[in-house]
Amino acid sequence: MSKLTDPEKLACFKNALANWRYEGFIILTEVAFDWIRIHLPTLSPRSLGRLMHESVLGGNEIDQQKETRPEWSVHDFHYDLRFAIDGRLVYIETRLIYDDPDDPDNPIIHVVNIHEA
Repeated sequence: MSKLTDPEKLACFKNALANWRYEGFIILTEVAFDWIRIHLPTLSPRSLGRLMHESVLGGNEIDQQKETRPEWSVHDFHYDLRFAIDGRLVYIETRLIYDDPDDPDNPIIHVVNIHEA
């Protein structure tokens, strides 16, 4: 596990998180949405985005993991966050998608999995 340090990717990740208030910047897969619905039923997807943003602003690291699973081989990396929500330490696996690193409204984050850490 290594910390995300690439300045371009880090800026893009933070730009997507900064847009948590708006639709389309932090997108949950069905798997992630279902886990939240079952385990954190009072948490909305928008609230999850806000918490992710606050976590990173507060100094929590984003981990960059080399993607080794064949079914995800189209992606070089996935990015993980770990922080507490309602007293539960959660692990959030994400994918970062962007075309234009200079456009702060271009990057999006796909939350592909979430579970207790």
